[in-house]
Amino acid sequence: MGDQEHTDGTDKVRVLFIGGLGRSGTTLLERLLGQLPGVFPLGEITHLWERDLIGDEMCACGATFSYCEFWQRIGASAFGGWENVDVERVAALRSTVDRTRHIPALASKKLAENQYQLVKEYATYFEQIYTAVARDTNSKVIIDSSKHASLAYCLRWCPNIDLRVLHVVRDARGVAYSWTKQVRRPESKSGENMTQYSPTKAAILWNAQNAAFSLLGRRGVPVRRVRYERLMERPRKVVASLARFAGFPDTTEEDITFIEDGFADLGPSHSAAGNPMRFTVGRIPLLHDESWTEAMPSGSKRIVSTLTRPLLGRYGYLDDEEPSQSIPSQEAPAHDDSPRMSDITIPVSDRHTNVHHDRPLYDQAEHEDEGDHPDQAGQEVSAGSRGGEGQ
Repeated sequence: MGDQEHTDGTDKVRVLFIGGLGRSGTTLLERLLGQLPGVFPLGEITHLWERDLIGDEMCACGATFSYCEFWQRIGASAFGGWENVDVERVAALRSTVDRTRHIPALASKKLAENQYQLVKEYATYFEQIYTAVARDTNSKVIIDSSKHASLAYCLRWCPNIDLRVLHVVRDARGVAYSWTKQVRRPESKSGENMTQYSPTKAAILWNAQNAAFSLLGRRGVPVRRVRYERLMERPRKVVASLARFAGFPDTTEEDITFIEDGFADLGPSHSAAGNPMRFTVGRIPLLHDESWTEAMPSGSKRIVSTLTRPLLGRYGYLDDEEPSQSIPSQEAPAHDDSPRMSDITIPVSDRHTNVHHDRPLYDQAEHEDEGDHPDQAGQEVSAGSRGGEGQ
């Protein structure tokens, strides 16, 4: 299985993957970083296959996917045309390899040969898009804000991707409160709303996703953790630091001219999918959303606080002190004391939460980290059952 070695070739496409649970500020961070020269933000590419190739939803530029000249150009470059992508094959691969339950295996030093071939095939679909965009736009860094940890683990096995990960965290109580809100998806032709979660489910997913990204840092992938709250407090400092992490070592706060006191100026983009704010262009306020502190019911706060207490403490949310490294000063992978997913359990009564007691989070969260988009009904596949010529 020597072909599983991670090579250091100079022809790799550099991908800055923004991960974390939705409603943590990931789209805002992508929009800010996307203003940097040499950086091109793509939105949540994990949704492109169904929402855009099948659903023909709107690009952030305002055109439907099939009429967006940029995306049609990328499809031609990457696949000889989007019609050559076997979407059913992509969905089947996703169901087989891109699931939370597979993270422990994906975190291994080596995969079983059959699994490796499936993971590599799946990741290559993404890599072909990244590479086509980098060439078309002459960009040094491509941003994918797909968020899901399992996809990041798949991408680490693609030999043509130079993967760096931004792990975005926000106070779990604020995240859980946000998931209870009703938010319309303006790009949807049917006018459907985004998925809503109960506070309990949101807390479980918050734990699972954050633990997974900490484990990813232990596997040699450069991971930088950034708190949403810190981004709102010092946006220019944080963005400059993350630009250096992404591969622009000389970036200073003075270079971040698109951010002023309390505001940011955003240009248009071609984000393929994601939070509705991807459509916003122009000056936006940078406001720390703390509405949950007063609007969230006290019972919900207690449940979420109990469920997420270990990581809330690790990230500095249980006291008034700043965490020791909200933005690490060294461009390096996460420290070796990061939590393992199998170490984190839920020490609360089933009576209050309807959650199985003391089960590993990656078991409890299975299929639920996909909840902000329609389920993909792909069947599990083997390496020999290729369904098309998507590559």
